[in-house]
Amino acid sequence: MKRVYEFLLSLLLIGSLYAVLFAQYPFYLKLLFGLLYTVIILHTIFSLILENRTAQNTLLWIYVLVFLPVIGYIFYLYSGQLYLKGHLFKSKRKNDREEWVRVTKENEKPDFTGMPDHQRCFAYYAHNVALTKMNSSTKTTILKNGSEKFPELKKRLLEAQKYIHIQYYIFRSDRLGKEIMEILMKKAREGVEVRFLFDGIGSLSLQQSDIDEMKKAGVKVHAFLPVRYGFFNQKLNFRNHRKIVIIDGVIGFTGGLNVGVEYEGLDPTIGFWRDTHMLIEGEAVQTLHAIFLLDWEYVCGEDLFEHENYTKPTRIKGDGEVHVVASGPDTQQGIMSDFYYTMISCAKKSIWIATPYFVPNEAIRAALKIANQKGVKVRIMVPEINDGFLTQYATRSYFPELLRCGTEIYSYKKGFLHQKVIIVDGDMASIGTANMDMRSFHLNFEVNAFLFNCSSVKELISQYEEDMEESSKVGAVEFYKRGLAERSKESFARLFSGVL
Repeated sequence: MKRVYEFLLSLLLIGSLYAVLFAQYPFYLKLLFGLLYTVIILHTIFSLILENRTAQNTLLWIYVLVFLPVIGYIFYLYSGQLYLKGHLFKSKRKNDREEWVRVTKENEKPDFTGMPDHQRCFAYYAHNVALTKMNSSTKTTILKNGSEKFPELKKRLLEAQKYIHIQYYIFRSDRLGKEIMEILMKKAREGVEVRFLFDGIGSLSLQQSDIDEMKKAGVKVHAFLPVRYGFFNQKLNFRNHRKIVIIDGVIGFTGGLNVGVEYEGLDPTIGFWRDTHMLIEGEAVQTLHAIFLLDWEYVCGEDLFEHENYTKPTRIKGDGEVHVVASGPDTQQGIMSDFYYTMISCAKKSIWIATPYFVPNEAIRAALKIANQKGVKVRIMVPEINDGFLTQYATRSYFPELLRCGTEIYSYKKGFLHQKVIIVDGDMASIGTANMDMRSFHLNFEVNAFLFNCSSVKELISQYEEDMEESSKVGAVEFYKRGLAERSKESFARLFSGVL
């Protein structure tokens, strides 16, 4: 009913504006339509104020509603009105929590006493907040860029014996996408169970003919929140940004790379694509797998948790601890933001961040400032050229306050930097799908792996240092000398930081 009410208000708003600006009506009628338009906007602003958002966020949406007639109202309904209390995915969140309680049977309290202080600080928080648990019998391997990820992925897919479960935000029907689809169909014809989940908006370029061909070959294919179900129930703006591949329950992949030739660095309009993915073996694979299974159940209603071959963990000799964490509308609100904040706050020596979109909330900015004041070495790496005007200039709008407190900022110049990596004190790291922006914190379904004492952390450090050689350090003096035009772009883009 609420959706119908909002749809009718939208029609009234559009009709009122048209009557005032374009219709050949008498003055008194135009005045009435103008009053109707004003009443609808004031009613929306009053409803917005009652949501008790931050003052900054509330003022942003008031500006949008007032200064962008009709467009601002529609943008608010289907982008700004996020239902932060979680009504939209209440059933999924409840079901997921029940499943996690059932599958994570913890027999004993974890012992973090052997960890150094900064790791123990974060591990206790993660244990108490996340529904998932830390895994020790796990091995991780870093895959740098598409040149390492896709050959390894194809090889492992071809080795599958029992099942393949694959999930992507973007999956294209280009040359790379078709190569992987051919492997999936080949394995399905061999009797391997193949389930394929893609985001309904991110994978719009995935052709229906390819989907039909996969289904004909025996691949079970579903879209997560497809467009035809999204607009009027307000789920259009909530996207599944996760990238997960599970093979026979013993191999898992996650990270920043989607499926498309641009992720191999072969799109001439984008150029070189710098990204980081990860292969997981052992116990943590089933934690990652459970996240896929919950998304799969939500989309098509098939509950696979009763089958032991989908849930039984495989333990191997590990080289550290791994904690896989899901975030999004199906979990505690803003949980990934809280994880990033805690990770930063627990640091004793250094914090290295690499992210394509740096639009931090106030808590994370405060944590970075305090870390600098404690003497922690803070480095942030972002791409020189971003793939969007608003994200690029909104990111730069945060540089002044960061530079003032001593943060080192590096601008990656070789191509587009898309990896999402945080390294703390040289022995703890986060790698996954979540950017450091409001969309990843509040709108997108994400998944990250937090690593403790793994050899992969050293590999991430080595790669970060290599990336610094392809970057230029942003000098405080030079940056402050930028022109009025650049500052104006930054200030304008920052107005939209609450929805980026």
